[in-house]
Amino acid sequence: MSVPSAGAALAGSATPLQSLPGISPLTVIGGLLLLLAVAAVYSAVEIVEAYEKEALTVFGEYRRLLEPGIHVIPPFVSRTYPFDLRTQTIDVPQQEAITRDNSPVTADAVIYVRVMDAKKAFLEVEEYKRAVSNLAQTTLRAVLGDMELDDTLSRREMINERIREELDEPTDEWGIRVESVEVREVNPAAGVKQAMEQQTSAERKRRAMILEAQGERRSAIEQAQGAKQSDIVRAQGKKQSQILEAQGDAISTVLRAKSAESMGERAIVDKGMETLENIGQGESTTFVMPQELTSLVGRYGKHLSGSDVRDAAGADGQGSLDSQGFDAETRELLGLDDIAEIIGEIDEEAQVDIDAMEEEARAIKEGDDARASRSEPVEERE
Repeated sequence: MSVPSAGAALAGSATPLQSLPGISPLTVIGGLLLLLAVAAVYSAVEIVEAYEKEALTVFGEYRRLLEPGIHVIPPFVSRTYPFDLRTQTIDVPQQEAITRDNSPVTADAVIYVRVMDAKKAFLEVEEYKRAVSNLAQTTLRAVLGDMELDDTLSRREMINERIREELDEPTDEWGIRVESVEVREVNPAAGVKQAMEQQTSAERKRRAMILEAQGERRSAIEQAQGAKQSDIVRAQGKKQSQILEAQGDAISTVLRAKSAESMGERAIVDKGMETLENIGQGESTTFVMPQELTSLVGRYGKHLSGSDVRDAAGADGQGSLDSQGFDAETRELLGLDDIAEIIGEIDEEAQVDIDAMEEEARAIKEGDDARASRSEPVEERE
C-alpha cells in the first residue's frame, strides 16, 4: 500500500532530484526501497517471551495465540496483544463497609491472579486486571456486610475464602484464575475502636478478679488442710503419750506394791532376828523357837539376795548368792514381756492412722481441685 505512494512522490520530485549534483534518481529509489524492506522485516518478526502469550490480529480479525519464541506475521497489517502468564498481584483499594450489626469498618486486600486462557482474557473482557479489581471491591464490601463486627476482626481466613469463592465463577469466564485473596487489615471506626478497648480492659479486670478470688480460695483450702493434718498429728502424739504414761503408771504401781510386800517380809525377818538376839542374851538355857533357825536365816538371805541359800549351794556345799530377776508371775503382772509388743502396736497404729489421714487429706484436696476446675469454665462463660 505504501509503495505506489512512494513512487508517486519520487515522480513528482524528479526535477528537484535531477538538479542535485552527483545523485541519480535510481540511487534515491534504491535507498527508499531498502528502508521499506527493513521496516517490513521489523514489522513481520515478532518475539514472544517465555512467560507470555500474544494474541494476533490481522486487519482487526483475531487469528491465533503466539507461543513463546520467534514468529513471522504479516507486516504492517498485524497487531499483537501480550498476556503475562505469571501470577500477578492486584491491589484492592481501601473500602468502607457497614457490618451486619451496623458498625462501620474499612478494609483493603490483595488478590493474586493468573491468566489461564489468553484467548478468553483477550476476547471476553477488557483490561482483565481492572475488571478483577473492581469485582473484588464490591465482593469485599458485600462479605463484610454479611458479618458481625467481631467476626470481621477475628475470622480473616473465612473472609479470604468467601471472597475467593465469589470471584471464581465470573473470572473463570474470563480465563482468569484467582489463586489467593488476602485481607490486609480491617479497621473499625474510631468510636467503635475506643468502645472495644474499654470492653477489653473491663474483661481483663474481671478475669484478674476471678483469678485472684480463686487463688485466695485455694490458699484457704490449703491452710485448712494443713491445720487439719497438724491437729491429727498432734492428737496422735498426745494419744501415744497418754498410752505410754498409763503403761508407766501401771508399772510403777506394780513395783511399789512389790516393794511394799518385800519390805513387809523384811520387817518380819528383822523382828525374828531381834527375838533371837534377845533369846541369846537371856540366862535361860531353854529356847523356844517359833520356827526353824535355818529357815529363818534362809528367808533372811533370800530377802537380801533374791535367792535361797540352799538353792545357791552346789553339790560341794560351795556357792554364791545372786540376785534374781522378776519371777514369771511378777513379769506377767507387770506386763514386762508385752511392753515391746505394745509399743510396736502403738507405733504401727499411729503410723496407719497418719497414712490414712494423709490419704484422706489428699482425696479432699483432689476433690476441691476438681470442683474448682469445673467451676472455672462456668465463670469464664459468665
